[in-house]
Amino acid sequence: MELAGNTVLVTGGGAGIGLALAGRFIGAGSRVIVCGRREDKLQAARDKFPSLEVRVCDLSVASERRSLFEWIKADFPELNVLVNNAGIQHRINLWEADAGWDHYHREIQTNLEAPIHLCLLFLPFLAGKRGAAIVNVSSGLAFTPGAFAPIYSATKAGLHSFTMSLRHQAAGKNVGVVEIAPPAVNTDLGGAGLHTFGVPLDEFADAVFEGLRNGDPEIGYGTSKQALRMSRDEIDETFRRMNSRI
Repeated sequence: MELAGNTVLVTGGGAGIGLALAGRFIGAGSRVIVCGRREDKLQAARDKFPSLEVRVCDLSVASERRSLFEWIKADFPELNVLVNNAGIQHRINLWEADAGWDHYHREIQTNLEAPIHLCLLFLPFLAGKRGAAIVNVSSGLAFTPGAFAPIYSATKAGLHSFTMSLRHQAAGKNVGVVEIAPPAVNTDLGGAGLHTFGVPLDEFADAVFEGLRNGDPEIGYGTSKQALRMSRDEIDETFRRMNSRI
């Protein structure tokens, strides 16, 4: 994948993995737009990278996804790369899930419905453009679920499956399809301090960009790189070991 000369939309790009990838695209010579729910996070992102274009958008809402697409078509018709990165993670004891369905449904809407919907919106728009690509960010938990985050794990497994089908259908259509499957990365996903044990953000982002540069269709790192190619027996054993304390 060519990393320079693109116009890139990164969802959930105000912080964490999304912002790290946005910064690397900028450093490589691409124009970058990021969207996110929180205006303060987006402003901080633009303070860090003044060339960023930003838009407040709640991707759990279908009408806001459509508005985002129409804005991109009107203001950035040259856009050729979509990075579906936005995601939320709730740690849930299913026996005590009393927050109400809307709370849990929002995780499904953000992590699974939104990237599928955006792919459907953007595919015809991207077709035929130089270097066109869709990059979907799943998770190592798509392959070895974390019982502490059952809905998150299920949504990422669904996104992995969808991305495989998308790649198959996009073959020969001049739109590359890449899946990034992060391991635990030291970000605030799920809440501050929950992933301090994870790999450093910059280390992970550098590895992802190397994979993009090499044209890898699936990019993992550390434990998630192993998970991408595990057998079923290996997945079961890793699941038991990873969730033994839950």
